[in-house]
Amino acid sequence: MSLFAKHWSRIAVTLIPLVFALLHASGALKLHVLQRLDDIIYDARLRATMPKTLDDRVVIVDLDEKSLAEVGRWPWSRNRMAEMVDELFDRQKVALVGFDVVFAEPDDSSGLKQLRQLAQGELKDQAAFNEKLAQLQGRLDYDAIFAKALSNRPIVMGYYFTGETDSAAGVLPAPVMGREALQGRPIRFYSWTGFGSNIAPLAKAAPTGGFFNPLVDTDGIVRSVPLVSEFKDNYYESLALSMFRMVMGKPRVEPGFPADKVVSRSYQGLESIRLRLGDKSIAIPVAEGVATLVPFRGPGGPKGGSFKYVSAGDLVHKRLPPESIKGKIVLVGTTAPGLQDLRATPVGEAYAGVEVHANLISGFLDGKIPVRPDYALGYDIVVLVIAGLTLAFGLPLLSATRAILLSLAVIAAVVGVNFWLYAGAGIVMPLAAALVMCATAFALNMSYGYFVESRSKRDLAHLFGTYVPPELVDEMAKDPLSYSMQATNKELTVMFCDMRGFTKMSETMQPVQLQELLNAVFNRLTDVIRGNRGTIDKYMGDCVMAFWGAPVDIPDHGSLSVKTSIEMTHALRAINEEHAAKGLPQIGIGIGLNTGMMCVGDMGSEVRRAYTVIGDSVNLGSRLEGLSKAYGVEIVVSETTRKIATGFAFQELDLVRVKGKEQAVAIYLPLAPLGEVDKATQEELKVWNAFLKAYRAQDWDQCDVLMLNLRRMNAKKYLYELYSERVASMRMLPFDPSWDGATNFETK
Repeated sequence: MSLFAKHWSRIAVTLIPLVFALLHASGALKLHVLQRLDDIIYDARLRATMPKTLDDRVVIVDLDEKSLAEVGRWPWSRNRMAEMVDELFDRQKVALVGFDVVFAEPDDSSGLKQLRQLAQGELKDQAAFNEKLAQLQGRLDYDAIFAKALSNRPIVMGYYFTGETDSAAGVLPAPVMGREALQGRPIRFYSWTGFGSNIAPLAKAAPTGGFFNPLVDTDGIVRSVPLVSEFKDNYYESLALSMFRMVMGKPRVEPGFPADKVVSRSYQGLESIRLRLGDKSIAIPVAEGVATLVPFRGPGGPKGGSFKYVSAGDLVHKRLPPESIKGKIVLVGTTAPGLQDLRATPVGEAYAGVEVHANLISGFLDGKIPVRPDYALGYDIVVLVIAGLTLAFGLPLLSATRAILLSLAVIAAVVGVNFWLYAGAGIVMPLAAALVMCATAFALNMSYGYFVESRSKRDLAHLFGTYVPPELVDEMAKDPLSYSMQATNKELTVMFCDMRGFTKMSETMQPVQLQELLNAVFNRLTDVIRGNRGTIDKYMGDCVMAFWGAPVDIPDHGSLSVKTSIEMTHALRAINEEHAAKGLPQIGIGIGLNTGMMCVGDMGSEVRRAYTVIGDSVNLGSRLEGLSKAYGVEIVVSETTRKIATGFAFQELDLVRVKGKEQAVAIYLPLAPLGEVDKATQEELKVWNAFLKAYRAQDWDQCDVLMLNLRRMNAKKYLYELYSERVASMRMLPFDPSWDGATNFETK
């Protein structure tokens, strides 16, 4: 059976998120939460990549709170607006002005309308009145004054479209395209049924105009603006596009169709809006509805740092030095909250609508307009299929750690390609469906493994729990295929720990009391062994046997065994302090540690089996435990264990030749971790090593001198008393050149 066939049910479960993601991407099952997540991702990416630098080509004349306080509430009289326009062109010499405001009603603030009514009514017979009115009419017709200021200047008037049927105020500018330009193709534009534009005198004086409607997404955020919109089978340009065209010399507006070889003529989208001037053309990419994403430069506002803001009041009162904004593209708009042109955008909750258009103009000038192309659907489906199948067929075959790494790698690849398209080409592709699919596929895969496949792991625990300590069974269950109870040879470290004094206690204590005492001690020592990843092999009367390195591989098994033995002696001291307080007898221990090749596996009969170790290295470990009493120490460690337990300080005890072994082995006492050995102990070890050198050279006089120093340093140490007796005894023997310095032990 193949691996895929073995895991087919888990693969099927992991494919579920892919199916739902494909249904969402294709539009068959729209999941609004994914669209909202895509918007959040887009907003975060936009904020992270904004240039946050000043574009000094575009200047915003701000009808701010300061201006309203100085000049008066909005709308201002048209003669004031005329003064501001004259200031912009005559003293400041700007290149272009666009109005993000609309002048939809006549200005009657001068009183001219009332004077005309009087001249046509009760004062029509007053010749002097009518003569004076004729003289004043030119100064009081503020609309005419404003129209004169607008006339023959590079000015783009703003207006808006509305969805209210038969709502029409003012005069629309000429459309930039008719339906015939679409060549019969069913292109989807944002379509409107009403408008609010400028009054006829102003529209005639400044015939170029652009609508300033933004697109508000379902979450209330402005992310895009229609570039061209439809009204009664004619197509009108936006304010930003109209101003850009005026800067570029008023190129002709044409629809940018995809190549017929790529899509059919029934395709309802445009690839771009083309601006053609002679043989040259500029393509501005558009998305669904012939809209374009706003390339926000920064957080917005006078302090945002993206564009220079000039207070309108400063212009009206001529406080700005001449030619301060010479040659600039000027947008007239407002940041005053009361004028209700603050928008929620990805970069600010109260973002001036006029700066939205400024960002678009800046993007047009730089040729950097992000686009969410119509082929994003195909891209999303391809990414979902590749990522989904990779996870569906890869995750079931991997361990939890590798499954996490694969999932992270797939997510990183999806995010990386998506960000590369955005940063390198300004292409905005969907990401949420792929991210959620990857996360859900991973979660379902892990859940299936935990709730379904863990049943087989529980069977494993039931089968092997008789042989293997529970804490290691749990670890084995994470990857059961990696473990086997079959016997094998491995380098392990074995420990034998014998508790001294229990034979004598058994003669004086009641069985139940002895049982409680023995169990309490075993519990404390077992906790130390388990805490250092040791495997409890068995309890033999008052002895416990353990080993390190199987069934779970432990590279530092030697160091862990030495650490365990030292901690066990500390635990025993604490036990004895408790016993002393309770009037209970003191306990001693002897520990032997050896490292070497051992046979480890499931051994025994059909009646009873155990996971254990056997071999010469195991036997040597048992012999070393017995030697601890002979040398008056609690722990005896072999040379092989000392070599791999490099983080500890040791005192060599002797060279010994145990029963059944021809080769002498060095034995050691572990003292403490290297960093915890004090200077006095270090000095003592230097003298001791010199003593052993003299001892093995049979230089008994030198041994006496060094031993005198050692006894002065540590008078109570039994080891020094033992060697003093040996030196005294061996001094009586003749020099033996064949002696290797080893001590022979004939008992087991």
